[in-house]
Amino acid sequence: MKFWLMKSEPEEFGIEDLKRVRTEPWDGVRNYQARNMMRDEMKKGDKVFFYHSNCDEPGVYGVMRIKREAYPDHTAFDPDDKHYDPKSDPDNPRWFMVDVGYVRKFKQPVTLRTMREYTETELRDLALLRRGNRLSIMPVTPAQWEFILGLAK
Repeated sequence: MKFWLMKSEPEEFGIEDLKRVRTEPWDGVRNYQARNMMRDEMKKGDKVFFYHSNCDEPGVYGVMRIKREAYPDHTAFDPDDKHYDPKSDPDNPRWFMVDVGYVRKFKQPVTLRTMREYTETELRDLALLRRGNRLSIMPVTPAQWEFILGLAK
């Protein structure tokens, strides 16, 4: 099993939305490195931190799980969808998505501000805390996973 962090803007889709629908396709990823992680590395059962980005208090708001491994992202083929990619071909898909399922929401988020307090210690290698890292999906080590879970309690 692997561990991940996936970002979403809560105004687009947040942890409360996932809690309500229980399972949702994680579509619209249009970065090749993030796409490759979803397509090639994510497996059913992997655990994922749900991270709210571009909001007043960015941070990890809960946990979800990969429910379905990568399959073509149909939003790339729909000209009426905001994630449409005219270069994407259903016979040779360029973009993929996974299905995620709700596990739990934290009582209090583990904020980016809090995680930055550990950049020299337990979270020194967390991709989220590296300057210039703008990926919407990133791996988390088992030790980082446990540490962040501990901060959530």
